[in-house]
Amino acid sequence: MKILKFGGTSVGTPDRMKQIAQLVQTPGRKVVVLSALSGTTNTLVEITEYLYQNQSELAIKHISTLKTHYEQFTKTLLQSEIGKQKATQILEEHFKTLLVFANDIDAFTEKEEKIILAQGEMLSTKIFHAYLEEQNIKSTFLSALHFMKTGEEGEPDLNFIEATLNQEIKEYPETMLFITQGYICLNAAGSIDNLKRGGSDYSASLIGAALRAEEIQIWTDIDGMHNSDPRIVKNTKPVAELSFEEAAELAYFGAKILHPATIHPAQQYNIPVRLLNTMQPEALGTTIKELTDAQPVIKSIAAKDQITAIKIKSTRMLMAYGFLRKIFEIFESYKTPIDMITTSEVAVSLTIDNDAHLAEIVAELEKFGNVEIDHEQSIVCVVGDFVAEQLGTAAQVFDALKSIPVRMISFGGSRHNISVLISTKDKNDALVRLHQRLF
Repeated sequence: MKILKFGGTSVGTPDRMKQIAQLVQTPGRKVVVLSALSGTTNTLVEITEYLYQNQSELAIKHISTLKTHYEQFTKTLLQSEIGKQKATQILEEHFKTLLVFANDIDAFTEKEEKIILAQGEMLSTKIFHAYLEEQNIKSTFLSALHFMKTGEEGEPDLNFIEATLNQEIKEYPETMLFITQGYICLNAAGSIDNLKRGGSDYSASLIGAALRAEEIQIWTDIDGMHNSDPRIVKNTKPVAELSFEEAAELAYFGAKILHPATIHPAQQYNIPVRLLNTMQPEALGTTIKELTDAQPVIKSIAAKDQITAIKIKSTRMLMAYGFLRKIFEIFESYKTPIDMITTSEVAVSLTIDNDAHLAEIVAELEKFGNVEIDHEQSIVCVVGDFVAEQLGTAAQVFDALKSIPVRMISFGGSRHNISVLISTKDKNDALVRLHQRLF
């Protein structure tokens, strides 16, 4: 069994959806996981924002515009009368759901928001399934809402996913091709929910783990993970192989091609993940797997924006134990993860990428000492499988950045990562300089 996930740009036009129909007709059983058509989720988010603001007219206008887009899409994609009738039924069903919420604005809550956000994946998979039927390509439609579930803490319930999905697959012993949604799920209360933005990658990895797949393929519009951001740096190249640890670091620290949560389920069962290009299916892309014979080498550079740096300075730290625990407990109480941390005898600096509770956190931290905040920061991360003594990696990194002010340094916590915190205004320059120096 192989898992093939296609992102929004890969299904964004009728021609690309037709191309996917060709790509999935390879030998062997497979589960195809689809995102919403490109732009759809953004529009659905805008609709929910209007509904929260009691602006139903604007919400209805956006719903109408989105429906027109889908009508044009299906008119181009489906040519038979039966296909067109199915498309009409699909669109009427799901846009009726959107309009129900828009016309009953007083009842709009987070629960309804999640239902609205789920419509994109439901539309894309049903439309794709209708196209396969029109082309006489046999496939079975599986609703992710039957098997994809999160527990009380909002994390995927892999035991439930595994048991339920395998049972569903067993009901179709002759089926070689299954179609399902990424991103959407049920929560512990049984309500429609999602795995957050980019969660279709996560869905594919969870499905792969549940089915013990031989391979998970993530199809996007770029030929694998590059050694730097090609939007900023010229002459980047795709990285042929990455270890699970390297890929996880790159995904977390800004490599947009892969959702950060994707790696763990695949790594848990040692399932290779391949990053492939829908526009260039012949390209080798990047393979992520367990690399037992890895040689010391720098693989890639990534950058993560919208970072806030927090410095707590207090003489109470001097010769004290338990101080850091108390600091960490504040962030834990507000469910705010920490990215980087450095300490001295009288100060601790750390970074967060979610400042939703920054005011409350600062108020708590000020009980321990003076607090300084720096906004508009970026973490630049150099990733590879290296041992500092062998490569002198740190020296190369700092030599490249010698003209750029560095706010924090994280080195030694992992053999796969050297990270520096800099002002976001210096990020592009830093990426270019690092690429020139390291590659």
